[in-house]
Order: sequence, then structure tokens, then C-alpha cells
Amino acid sequence: MFDFSMGELLVVGTVALIVVGPKDLPKLFRNVGQFVGKARGMAREFSKAMNDAADTTGVGDVAKSFKAATNPLGTAMDGVKDAAKSITDIDPNSQTGKLSKEREEAKKKIEANAARVAAERKAREAEEATKKAKELEASLKRDDSAADAGAGSGAAGDGGDA
Repeated sequence: MFDFSMGELLVVGTVALIVVGPKDLPKLFRNVGQFVGKARGMAREFSKAMNDAADTTGVGDVAKSFKAATNPLGTAMDGVKDAAKSITDIDPNSQTGKLSKEREEAKKKIEANAARVAAERKAREAEEATKKAKELEASLKRDDSAADAGAGSGAAGDGGDA
């Protein structure tokens, strides 16, 4: 409403300090603050009263019809959104409700099957990883025993020559 920069506020404060004096300045600011608060309250009440009056006279309906006339595509999309919301409130005994229930059950079956297949795949991968780890472990043991055997025969050969 009132746009004051810091410089303008500083000038107003300085002039108020000179004109009113330092002794009465806090009282002046308190009174100005109360006045501004009352003015805002009255503006809020007026705005609320006008909105209430507009609601009771049906201005909102006129505004909706005006919006529909100016933006038919937006109104059509609003209708589609409202229809989509009402689909969630379908009677479970109707044909649409039965189809919705069947789709939900099929969705659950698909999710359960996908989870089972994923678990089987993970188990198979874990089994393969365990098998590979055991093979590598056995290979390392063979390499260690071969190295130990080679080192032992070389030491015996050195001892015989001396």
C-alpha cells in the first residue's frame, strides 16, 4: 500500500524527531502504530463483508460461467478432473466397480509375481556368487599348497649340495 524506502523512512523519522521532540516521539509512534492497525482491521472487515456479499448474491456462479465462456478448454479439463475424482467414489456393486476391483486384484497378483521372481533371481545370484567364491578359495588353496611344495623341494635340494 505505502512503499517507503529506508532513506524515506529515515527522513520522516528525523523530521518527526525535530518537530515532535525526543520526549514525545515514542508516544507519536505508538499512536501511529495503533492507527495503522485499526485501518488494516477495518480494511480486512470491509474486504470480508464484500466477499460475503458476493457469495450470497451468486457472483461466484457468474464468475464461473464467465470463465467457462472465455476458456472452454480449461472448463473441460476441470470437468475431467471432477469426473476422475468421482471415479474413486464408485459403487462397488456396479459394473465399473467390479472392473475396478478386478484390476486391483490383477495389479496385486502382478506385483506379487514380480516380487517372487526378483527374490528367486537374487537367490540364484547369491548361490552363483557363493559357488564362485568357493571355487576361488579352492584355487587359492591349490596355489598355496603348490607353492609350499615347490619351496620345500628347493630347500632340500640346496641342503644336499652344501
